[in-house]
Amino acid sequence: MNEEKDMADARALLADYRASIDNIDAALIHMLAERFRCTKAVGVLKATHGLPPADPAREQQQIARLRQLAKDAHLDPDFAEKFLNFVVREVIRHHEQIAASASNGVTKTN
Repeated sequence: MNEEKDMADARALLADYRASIDNIDAALIHMLAERFRCTKAVGVLKATHGLPPADPAREQQQIARLRQLAKDAHLDPDFAEKFLNFVVREVIRHHEQIAASASNGVTKTN
């Protein structure tokens, strides 16, 4: 009987953990969406003023900053850097698309 209660308690705890994970995943998606809204605005600004889509100096600052944040949060800094690099590649792709549209006389904001 005690073993059944332990198993039921474990299943309840697992469900709680999974609910928290689901909430965190939803928050991450919403935060990424907000980040991309901001970076698209940056892309429009850059295209409007003829600035290049990529900013290697800014990217290096961000990598160093995120690696330190990861260390402070006890997260693997290499993972944080890989994650940022993935996001930055997508941002640059968006900026290149915006710049190409601007050069054709079309500027998208979303």
